[in-house]
Amino acid sequence: MGGYQFISKEPQHTLEFAKRLAEKLQPGDVIALEGDLGAGKTTFTKGLAVGLGVSRTVNSPTFTIIKEYQGRLPLYHMDVYRVEDSFEDLGFDEYFEGNGVTVVEWAHLIKEQLPEELLTIYLYHEEEQSRKIVLEPQGTRYEQLCKEIF
Repeated sequence: MGGYQFISKEPQHTLEFAKRLAEKLQPGDVIALEGDLGAGKTTFTKGLAVGLGVSRTVNSPTFTIIKEYQGRLPLYHMDVYRVEDSFEDLGFDEYFEGNGVTVVEWAHLIKEQLPEELLTIYLYHEEEQSRKIVLEPQGTRYEQLCKEIF
């Protein structure tokens, strides 16, 4: 399974790309977001929220770990940067197997708890406003999803 790439020239392009992806998401989908600080993980999640019909303002759940939003599908937005023990049972599996879409920022920190099949999205700084967005699907569902949006 290969990776898919998109160059976003500005934050609005990142939002629009994420919105387009969100329109194809289904209950139980899991997206792992990786990238440096300020690379656009929360901006990407905001675009997903728009595509899922979430009306509330989305911001990083840095200090609460998980924020839930209601839209066409529930959006479970996790930021596990501050999780101290990757094996600590915080009930992540209930979200991964739930009826919504789960987005995990800094997902590599809880790698052992992630489902085998998911979509990992890497955001890289290119220039001041531009970002390279790389999607790596793991599993047939996510491979098909990437083919649909590219």
